Amino acid sequence: MEHFKDRLAGVTRGGWIRAGIWSALYIAFVIWVAWGDWKSLGWLALLPLIIDAFTTKYINYGWWRKYKDTKPTLYTICSWIDAIVFALVAVYFINLYIFQNYQIPSSSLEKSLRVGDFLYVSKMAYGARVPQTPLSMPLVQHTMPNWLGGGKSYLDKPHWDYKRLAGWTSPQKGDIVVFNFPAGDTVCLKMQNPDYYSLKYYYGEELIAHRKDVFGEVVVRPVDRRENYVKRCVGTPGDSLQIIENVVFVNGVQEPEREGLQLNYLVQTDGHIFGAKYLEKLGISIADRMQIDGTTWHFPLTQEMKAELERNPHVLAVAVEPEDRGGAVYPLGHNDWTRDNYGPIYIPRKGDKILITEENFWLYKRIADAYEFKPMTIGEEYEFSMDYYWMMGDNRHNSADSRYWGFVPEDHIVGRPVFIWLSVDKDKKSIRWNRIGNKATGR
Repeated sequence: MEHFKDRLAGVTRGGWIRAGIWSALYIAFVIWVAWGDWKSLGWLALLPLIIDAFTTKYINYGWWRKYKDTKPTLYTICSWIDAIVFALVAVYFINLYIFQNYQIPSSSLEKSLRVGDFLYVSKMAYGARVPQTPLSMPLVQHTMPNWLGGGKSYLDKPHWDYKRLAGWTSPQKGDIVVFNFPAGDTVCLKMQNPDYYSLKYYYGEELIAHRKDVFGEVVVRPVDRRENYVKRCVGTPGDSLQIIENVVFVNGVQEPEREGLQLNYLVQTDGHIFGAKYLEKLGISIADRMQIDGTTWHFPLTQEMKAELERNPHVLAVAVEPEDRGGAVYPLGHNDWTRDNYGPIYIPRKGDKILITEENFWLYKRIADAYEFKPMTIGEEYEFSMDYYWMMGDNRHNSADSRYWGFVPEDHIVGRPVFIWLSVDKDKKSIRWNRIGNKATGR
C-alpha cells in the first residue's frame, strides 16, 4: 500500500484549492444548521473525509474507474450509480435548505397567481427547517409515484424535533407564503379533499371508519410530509382580525383591497348568452364559467371585471354571492360565523398567555391538541409555544383557507415564492410567456 506521506506529497495545487473551497462551504453549512444548538457541530467530524476526497484520496471512492478497459459493463453500471447518487444527494439538500419548485394547482390566488404558474420558492427567506423526517425520497412530498409502486415516500424514524435555521425575515402581512396544510395531519387516502376534519363534521367519524371503500384508510402524516398550500398572509402573531361583509380588518384597521382580489357574483342578464371570446377577454377562465339558468350566471370577479360587466347593456344586475353558500367555518360547529363575516379573533404569538373561556376554548383547542400537544382547560391561562399566522386566498369565495381550518403554526411554514419561472395556460394549452420572470412575493 502506498504510504500516506507519499500520497500527501503528490497532491496537486488544484486539489488543495478544491478541498479548501468545499471545506469552507461545508463548515459554513454546519454552522448555519447548528446555530443555537451547538451539539450539531459534531457534523464537523466528517470534514477529514471531504479533504481526503480532493487530496490524498486515501479512501478510494472511485475504485471502479480502473476497470474502464477490462470490465466495461461494471464500469458503466458504477458510473451511472455514481452520477445518480450524486444527483439525488445534491437535489435533496438543495430542496431542503435552499429552494423548491411549487406549481399553483387551484384558483385560490387568482388573479395574483394563476393556475399553471410554476414558482421558485425560497427556503432561506424565512429560514429553512431541519427535516423532521430526514429519510425520504427527494422531490416527493409524501407518496411515491405509481410507477415506483406507490406507498409512503418517507420513513417515520428517525424523527427530529422542529428547528428552523436563521432566515432573513418572518412572514409579513401581504406576503404570499407556501406552508404545510395544517389540517393535513390526518388524511382519508381515497378522499383527501375536503380535509379529514370537514369529512368528520359532515359525515361522522363512525361512517368514515366503516366505509373504507369510499374514504380509504385513515393515515397520520408528520408536519413536513403534509400537502403544500400557498395563500396570502393577512394576519401575523399578535394581530386581532375580523371580516365584515368580505372586508378584512386587522387591529381595527381596514386592510387595503388588493388589485387582484375576487369575489363570486351572480350576474343577471336579459337572457343574453355570453360568448367564449368575450369571457376570455374579460378574464374568466373556462372552469369559472357557470350558467345557473337562462338569465343568471355565476362568475368570480375583481372590481374591474365587475365594473366592465355592469357596463354591458345585456346585464341587469351584478350581486355578490350570498354568504350562506360558503358552508361551515372554523371552528366547525362552534360558532355562527361565515366566510364573509368572521371573528373577531386573536392570532397568538409565542409566549402569549390567554385565559381560556367557554367563548374561546374551541378557537384555540386545536392548537393545544394538534400543534403543541399540551392540555388546555377552561378557566386557566394557556401559554402558547409557537407563533401563528392567518392565511387567506385572494379569490375569496373559491379559497379553502384559515376561515375553514384555522391558524397556521410557524413550524408549518415552508418558504416564500420569489418569481414565476414557467406559466402554462391550461385553457389554451400554451405557455404564458409574459408571466415568466414575474415576481411572486405578493408585495
